[in-house]
Amino acid sequence: MKTWLEISQDNILNNIKSLRALLKPKTLFMAVVKSNAYGHGLEEMSKILTPSSSLLHKEERSAGVDWFGVDNIDEALSLRKTGVKQPILILGYIPFDMVGEAVENDISFVAYNNELLDYLSAQNFKKTKKAKIHIKVETGTARQGIEGKELIAFVKKTTANKNIFIEGIYTHYANVEDTTDPSFAMEQLKRFNENVAAAEKIVKIPIKHSACSAALINYPKTHFDMVRAGISMYGMWSSNEAKLVAKQKNIKLNLKPALTWKTQIVQIKNLPANTPIGYGLSEKTKRLTRIGILPIGYWDGYDRKLSNIGEVIVDGKRAKILGRVCMNMSIIDITDIPEAKLFNSVILLGKSGEEEITAEELAKKVGTINYEITTKINPLIKRIIQ
Repeated sequence: MKTWLEISQDNILNNIKSLRALLKPKTLFMAVVKSNAYGHGLEEMSKILTPSSSLLHKEERSAGVDWFGVDNIDEALSLRKTGVKQPILILGYIPFDMVGEAVENDISFVAYNNELLDYLSAQNFKKTKKAKIHIKVETGTARQGIEGKELIAFVKKTTANKNIFIEGIYTHYANVEDTTDPSFAMEQLKRFNENVAAAEKIVKIPIKHSACSAALINYPKTHFDMVRAGISMYGMWSSNEAKLVAKQKNIKLNLKPALTWKTQIVQIKNLPANTPIGYGLSEKTKRLTRIGILPIGYWDGYDRKLSNIGEVIVDGKRAKILGRVCMNMSIIDITDIPEAKLFNSVILLGKSGEEEITAEELAKKVGTINYEITTKINPLIKRIIQ
């Protein structure tokens, strides 16, 4: 393999156990595995988190999950095909003509518009089947969801529909992870509580949920019946601010990154001083330089903005990216790593000895967030469970 990812089963299970320790015993735990499990591999995560899997050792089953959260019907069906029996919620958009397949495969989905209710009322599901929906309430993110003022009419219309079972109601916070000031999130929480109370005057709703990773960790009032763990399950903090708030609250949480991204050196060359490197001649050697060619580039998801500034780890030492990251190749400086040899493995993201390159480090260099660093890794790259 020219490049591959190693996913640590132990670290994933450690993170879930650590997060579960912050919850009440009966609180349900949703593993958010949308977008190829934030780059960690949807199929690989399903193998790790399915209780019947041999990968989830008997003594570790407390680290299993109660629900899976996905973005779309394709991800949900993929989980069913890999043997996932737990409930699945589609958090994103589902085309109306696919809801029948969701119902048939016992997959729940979000509801937030009257057009969906009208479509469902016209369907002829089996008598034993109903569409399981989770009503998404808009409380301040100005995104997907139904406004509170429209909620009562929406709930009444839903309860009158024989094809629908209201399984859950939820919301999502706009900035709970981006600030040390929780006032806006707490205002959203207040609105959500009011919306839930109003809705439950009409019908009892089994599952209320609102907490993403940052809320799960720092604000117990947001837990309700279920929490939705995304970035934290993979061993990363949703933001520096969320980490700071946890520290201020003396919350003990040992998150361990679960992803290591590797490639190998496929050619070694010696270049004289003042030799231009790569496309655009954006960098020149300053001395006699030993370079290594890596068979990875921005097609693989290694950001082009890391040109000239990125670093990788070779034999426990850092090596700088020279010149531009290409579509399928990159160049590194191994002059000061004499032990580096042809076909030696190289760490793009992860730890080796005392050196570690984190998603946060890469995100800072390219001006983004850790979520994007792992999520954009090409899904065709082999993921190996360790």
